Amino acid sequence: MIIITGASGQLGRQIVDHLLTCLPAAQIGVSVRDPAKAADLVARGVRVRQGDFTAPKSLYHSFEGASQVLIVSVNALEGGANAHANAIAAAKTVGVGRILYTSHVDCNPVSPFLPAQMHATTEHLLAETGIPYTSLRNGFYASAAIQLLGPFLQTGQVIVPESGPIAWAHVPDLAQAAAYVLTHEGEFEGATRPLTAEPPLDFTTIIEMASELAGRQIEQVVVSDETYHRSLVSNGAPEPMAAMVLSTFKAARAGFLSPSAGVLEHILGRSPVSIRDLLASHIASQA
Repeated sequence: MIIITGASGQLGRQIVDHLLTCLPAAQIGVSVRDPAKAADLVARGVRVRQGDFTAPKSLYHSFEGASQVLIVSVNALEGGANAHANAIAAAKTVGVGRILYTSHVDCNPVSPFLPAQMHATTEHLLAETGIPYTSLRNGFYASAAIQLLGPFLQTGQVIVPESGPIAWAHVPDLAQAAAYVLTHEGEFEGATRPLTAEPPLDFTTIIEMASELAGRQIEQVVVSDETYHRSLVSNGAPEPMAAMVLSTFKAARAGFLSPSAGVLEHILGRSPVSIRDLLASHIASQA
C-alpha cells in the first residue's frame, strides 16, 4: 500500500487523484490530521486514517501496512524538521520499504531561503535511515509567481525587490510526477535532479511576458527589501509569511533558486506547464 500524508492539501490531494488513475483504490491510503476533510476519498475506496506529525504514535496506525510512504512537507517553518523527523521515524518503526519526501530545488542549508534548512535537515535524516528513499526536489510553485505579481492588470505595475532567476513548476505537474515516481520504483533513488518546468526566470522577464500578453506595458517598480517587507505586513501578511517571501528574493539573487533540469518533462512525457501558460490563462480570466 502507498500512503500519502497531507492529502487534504493541494499537492497531496492531486497526487492521490493521479494515483487513482493507475492503481486500485485499495492500494492507496492517506494520513491526514482531520479525516473529515478526506471523506470523499473514503467514498472512492481510499483508506483514510488520522495521523498527526506532532503525535508520532498516531502515525504508526496511519502508516500501518505501507510499502511506501510519501511525506508531503509541512508549510510551517518552525518545527517543520521535527515534524518530518517524527514521520520518518514512524515509517521506519512500522517497516516501510521506501520513503519519499517533497523537497525543494533549494535545500542548501546556507541559503537565505527560509525553508531551505528544513529541507536540508529532512534530506539528511532520510539518508541516515538506511531505508531506500527518494527526495523530490520540486521547483518553486509557479502559482506563487502569479500571486507575487499582484493586481498588475489593474495598476499597470508590479512592485518587487531586486530578483534573480527562479526555477518554477506547476503544482499539478509536480503531483503527476510524484505519482509516476511512486509507481516506478527503482527509477529514482536518493535526491532527484530539479523537477522544474523551464529555464529559470527572474521577475523582470516574467513582467516582460505579462506586458506582451496583456498588450500593454506593465511597469516594474524595484524597491528595497525593507520597503517590500513593510508593504507585505501592512497589506495583511503575517510576519513569518512576509519574511519567507522576502527570503525568496534574497535566495534568488544569490543563485540558490535557479537549479533546473529536463527531468520533469521526461517524467510527464510532455512539456510542463510554463509561467507563460499560466500568465496567459490568468490574463484571459481577468478580461
